[in-house]
Amino acid sequence: MTNPVDQRRAVPRTDAVLADPRLADPLARLGRSLVKDAVAAAQQGVRTGAVDPGAVVDAVLAALPARASSLQPVLNATGVLLHTNLGRAPLSAAAVDAVVAASGTTDVELDLATGRRARRGREVLAALAAAVPAAEAVHVVNNGAAALVLAATALAAGRDVVVSRGEMVEIGDGFRLHELVTSTGARLREVGTTNRTSARDYARALDADGDRPVGMVLKVHPSNFLVTGFTAAATAGELAPLCRERDVPLVVDTGSGLLAPHPLLPDEPDAGSALAAGADLVTASGDKLLGGPQAGLLLGRADVVERLRRHPLARALRVDKLTLAALEATLRGPRPPALEALAAPAGAVRARAEALARELAARGLDARAVDSTATVGGGGAPGVPLTSAAVSLPGALAARLRAGRPPVLARVEKDRCLLDLRSVPPAQDAALRGAVLAAG
Repeated sequence: MTNPVDQRRAVPRTDAVLADPRLADPLARLGRSLVKDAVAAAQQGVRTGAVDPGAVVDAVLAALPARASSLQPVLNATGVLLHTNLGRAPLSAAAVDAVVAASGTTDVELDLATGRRARRGREVLAALAAAVPAAEAVHVVNNGAAALVLAATALAAGRDVVVSRGEMVEIGDGFRLHELVTSTGARLREVGTTNRTSARDYARALDADGDRPVGMVLKVHPSNFLVTGFTAAATAGELAPLCRERDVPLVVDTGSGLLAPHPLLPDEPDAGSALAAGADLVTASGDKLLGGPQAGLLLGRADVVERLRRHPLARALRVDKLTLAALEATLRGPRPPALEALAAPAGAVRARAEALARELAARGLDARAVDSTATVGGGGAPGVPLTSAAVSLPGALAARLRAGRPPVLARVEKDRCLLDLRSVPPAQDAALRGAVLAAG
């Protein structure tokens, strides 16, 4: 039986372990705190007999994370292109390079030619304006909800907001549109019904006597659900003249972040079309169908956007240099991964699934290629099916794949684990194959 006193004496000192040359790189990459925690855990292992005193450094190296952040890269094989729980749109290589370049000191608010202060994010604003020519001015805040809150605060605090009952959506995690709007000091003036609202309903609300004036008319795209059957909704084109006659701004929340019409998503609203139809302001998200970082986009009439930009709340909602860099690279650079996945030919996705299934079956796994249906997800194009293909595996593999390195998130249907390849970039096929073999 091991003597507890002798076991405690065998525990190496912390400073001696940290001085080992093999920990020099982890100390530089991860910092002293993370490494010391791993050393303490290994020392406790020596005390309990789980770790050999001569293998403490090996135990520390095995326990250390790959990076200082606890966020782990995940292979998205769910078939949901914009998976909210996985951070929605993955950044393009160009955007990642831009973020790395901007991670140090940058000219984010400096004109290098004159040495004077310059407008923050001027180049990304220019890129956004160029992408939506119908917008007289643009502004960027830190997410889509922030864009709506800033608009309601600047335009309608202490006033009423006219909105259809059928567009009072819940956007996730229990947050509801009416709660966001009323938190700004605005009050809702609801019109229509949950399934049918006409331009006449808006006109009556705008002309009704009330104790407070109308600050704005809000039209919201219900981007995460569908109402079908006996339905009707007023368009931005129908509402614009009503608002213009009464000098009330029309704000359209398009939601999914399309800046222009997309041929594969003909029913998805876009910012350019809404502005062309007469909207005074359009709000949208940057991390959905735009394919960029989390950001809230504000596009519209110059006087309206300037009113928002100069509001004190705009300072609290401004984006950092990393977001500015990623957004500009998304706007100016190559097509981002989410849009590449959306446009991938169904035949190419099926060929990849068949190739991967053959390779896995050759290694003894119960794997076969099957037809699948992917979705856009992330509050974009609800109800639009995307023809896809998946590799079908035993259902028990799903949990093991999530626990792997890298983790793989799959879809489970009828006790089968489905790896839908539409949401997996082709460049990740080899990593996916390795993860499945390790889990199987």
